[in-house]
Amino acid sequence: MSDETRVLYNDSCPVCRFEIAHYRKTATACALPLRFDGLTQASDWGVTPDAAAKRLHVLHQGQVLSGIPAFQILWAQLPRWRWVARFTALPLIHPLACAVYDHLLAPMLYRAHKRREAAKLAPLR
Repeated sequence: MSDETRVLYNDSCPVCRFEIAHYRKTATACALPLRFDGLTQASDWGVTPDAAAKRLHVLHQGQVLSGIPAFQILWAQLPRWRWVARFTALPLIHPLACAVYDHLLAPMLYRAHKRREAAKLAPLR
C-alpha cells in the first residue's frame, strides 16, 4: 500500500484552487507524499466529475473519505494545520464542522460551480 495520500478537488473552483495551492506549496516544501487530482481524474476515483465537484475527497491508506473527514486527513499531514485536524475532531466540534461543511460551505461552492459551468455553455446556446 502506498504512503501517498491523494486529494480530489474541484480545480475549476477559484476558492478550492486557492486553498489547494496553499496545501500543495506546503506539501512540496516539506516533501510530503501528497498528490492532488482535479475533476478530470474523478473517474480514476470511481466518482463522477459532478459528484467530485460537490465535496473534497481524499484517498488515504486505501480508504476514500469526503467532507470534513477528508480535510482532517489532509490537515493532519500538513505542518501548521495539524491543530485544525485535532480541533475539528473534538466531540462537540466535529459534528458542528461537518454540518457547516455539508449544509453550508459545500453546497454554496457547488452552486457557484454550477453557475460557472452554465456560464461557459451560455454563449454556445
